[in-house]
Amino acid sequence: MWQSYVNGLLVALGLIMAIGAQNAFVVAQSLRREHHLPVAALCIACDALLVAAGVFGLATLLAQSPLLLSIARWGGAAFLLWYGSQALRRACSRQSLQRDDKQVARSLGTVLLSALAVTLLNPHVYLDTVLLIGSLGAQQSVPGAYVVGAASASLLWFSTLALGAAWLAPWLARPTTWRVLDLLVAVMMFTVAAQLIVSG
Repeated sequence: MWQSYVNGLLVALGLIMAIGAQNAFVVAQSLRREHHLPVAALCIACDALLVAAGVFGLATLLAQSPLLLSIARWGGAAFLLWYGSQALRRACSRQSLQRDDKQVARSLGTVLLSALAVTLLNPHVYLDTVLLIGSLGAQQSVPGAYVVGAASASLLWFSTLALGAAWLAPWLARPTTWRVLDLLVAVMMFTVAAQLIVSG
């Protein structure tokens, strides 16, 4: 059982630590101190559910359905292009670089919907959690322990991102930092979208 748990923990950590749309969103929300803990909790829950779905059968279904993979790829590319353009617009707008008392904070519901979109409309999330992590988990001697291990990796990683970035916010939340962050997010989103389009 413990071997399956450790396998799930290590495999998941190796994949989710790579810079991606989900990680960038959590960091950005943490720097803004805008519902960053609920966002991290939502990402953890989504990852756990997707890994469980992959381990217990969805990986096989998606692998056998080119149509579903194609829909996920093109829908995800469109969303990433839109999200990247929004980040680029913020980077070019001096007023949006810092948050002041006049700036209206988004509601928890709005932020969580954005987090869901970043998570569920990104095909790489399905490739990582459902296909890669899920396929490996289906071969474990104790698949349930593997799922718990992968969920533990998400808990550890997203908690670290949310709390760490929020703790550094007083030093990082400066106009120049916001501009660089949004530019990096935009470049990353456009790059991932381009890769999805080219692979299609």
